[in-house]
Amino acid sequence: MQVNITFRNMFATDALRNHVQDKLAKVVDKYLDKVTEAHVTLSLERYLHQADVNLHAGHFHVRGKEKSEDMYASIDMAIDKIERQLKKHKERLKSHRPAHIHQPGPVRVRYEVFSTREEAYGLAPEVIRRDEFLAKPMSVEEALMQMDLLNNDFLVFTRPDSSDVNVIYRRKDGNYGLIAPGGESVLARQAASK
Repeated sequence: MQVNITFRNMFATDALRNHVQDKLAKVVDKYLDKVTEAHVTLSLERYLHQADVNLHAGHFHVRGKEKSEDMYASIDMAIDKIERQLKKHKERLKSHRPAHIHQPGPVRVRYEVFSTREEAYGLAPEVIRRDEFLAKPMSVEEALMQMDLLNNDFLVFTRPDSSDVNVIYRRKDGNYGLIAPGGESVLARQAASK
């Protein structure tokens, strides 16, 4: 496993590097077969020590981010958060059966972030940021797991049986929403096929 450690607003020390690598190695060996890369950012912001840990294993991503007054504690808490997510994911995989053997490839999706400040002056909104990513094929359950593991509020994905783009999102009331094309309920169709 390749571990990239970035230090921001602080000195790089071998003790911190070794602590990160040792903690990550224990978690990875316990829960994952192969991890291609881990990126860790350690930073000091306003007297708070922040650890941001990202693991990548194929299309699977897990992230843990924590702040405290001690860098070692922040590292431990971030990696503990990742370990809880991996444990939860592993338990879900045991009870989840694959929906389809053959899946279409990912679909390229573009997104743009707009500024609404110009609207106050009667101008069209300005594009602040523009990017592209791949919406990967997965079931609704897999998308929900991936969204939870990444600590995101939404995830764009495609369904395994088609290249239709879907969005799963976390609602303010704590429930989840699914935006999918067509008039038929995705969850009802999945329940009927089981």
